[in-house]
Amino acid sequence: MKIIFLGGTETVTGSKFLIETTSTRVLVDCGLFQGYKWLRERNWQSLPLDIGKLDAVLLTHAHLDHSGYIPVLYKQGFRGRVYTHKASRDLCEILLADSGHLQEEDAKYFAKHKLSKHAHPQPLYDRATAEACMSLFEPVEFAQSVAVGDIEFHLQSAGHILGAASIIVTAEGKRIGFSGDVGRLDDILMHAPKPLPALDLLLLESTYGNRAHAPQNPFEQLAELVKSTAQRGGVVLIPAFAVGRAQLLQHMLASLMADGKIPKMPIYLDSPMAIDVSGVFCRYGEQHKLSAEECARMCQVVTYTRTVDESKALAGQAFPHIIIAGSGMASGGRILHHFKRLIGNSKTTVLFTGFQAGGTRGAKMLAGADAIKIHGEWFPVRAQVTALSGLSGHADYLEITDWLKHSELAPQTAIQLIHGEPEALEAQRDHLNRHTAFKAEVAGYRKVLHL
Repeated sequence: MKIIFLGGTETVTGSKFLIETTSTRVLVDCGLFQGYKWLRERNWQSLPLDIGKLDAVLLTHAHLDHSGYIPVLYKQGFRGRVYTHKASRDLCEILLADSGHLQEEDAKYFAKHKLSKHAHPQPLYDRATAEACMSLFEPVEFAQSVAVGDIEFHLQSAGHILGAASIIVTAEGKRIGFSGDVGRLDDILMHAPKPLPALDLLLLESTYGNRAHAPQNPFEQLAELVKSTAQRGGVVLIPAFAVGRAQLLQHMLASLMADGKIPKMPIYLDSPMAIDVSGVFCRYGEQHKLSAEECARMCQVVTYTRTVDESKALAGQAFPHIIIAGSGMASGGRILHHFKRLIGNSKTTVLFTGFQAGGTRGAKMLAGADAIKIHGEWFPVRAQVTALSGLSGHADYLEITDWLKHSELAPQTAIQLIHGEPEALEAQRDHLNRHTAFKAEVAGYRKVLHL
């Protein structure tokens, strides 16, 4: 058996890991590369595999850096099964269609304004293709054993978001674990990740391999930022991931308002995708910590703006107010239109609430960029730009280490580190090799590992 690392190496995006046995080929995760242009260009390169001989895709969870390339496989002729948890399937139905729609809109915009080097820019895939690929999805439950050829696997809860799983694969006498994105041990919304069974090899995420989550109370920090912005008559703009982060922010703002810790003001969720995800979130109550009453309250306090006209109408909204909109790294979505209006206003607060991959607008703004480029035009940044600590859905390196120690892993278990920026990967490698008996190495792009 061998594993070929086709993405999610030396970066936090594009997760793809090909497992080949003598008779079976499966791809664990099938994500889009995001961030730097040189990474995004990989999305247009052909994968070094025969699509016709790929038996299945095993999907850890719905985020696009893990699932967003599935429509491309479908476009290229793949008709095998995509196995994932039913909650991930429901989320992918929303996220992939939205991804296709945004790519169509971006292609039209670049064509209209002649912003592309191509005479007729095309999307990587369109909404119709994204919707069609959903016919491939085969929902499975946690702990359900499934066989694909001579490969057996099961999913186990990883926390992080609805349906997120670590995937445990057994083939040719070896057992391999794919961590997926590992949730926090004391997350506000999600339950803790389940400890791992004994493994011969673990592919382990390293998003926060060089950072520990700040000890500040995120509720207190959010309350202070909202109050200070309201006092100066400004708008709080929150770029937020539609899955998980938007729902968490709704819950936090609803709780703070109910407790009188922030003034009553309009809150808008300006993301049709996040609105749909909020409905899915409330349907899977067994996977998170909120009660039915808390779910209802977080939806009632927030005004949903689905249509483009409703979104545009926010330009006439009296100050102060709060707008939550995608995307979480400001790489696209409606938040960009609000940026155009408001980041030049010193009364505005731009509040990032999650990891910002290198090369994204979010990363550039947090690094202090004095201007950002949106749809081919530069806009000065005069707004207060800050990040809310403690909300990440990823375990940091200390929590990861604790999770590993509470698992059934043998002391000398081999670990390949994936899904991290270079500095984070190297730091987590050093930490694990110094403080545990695990043998940790950093995986390389297109590396081939024989077991």
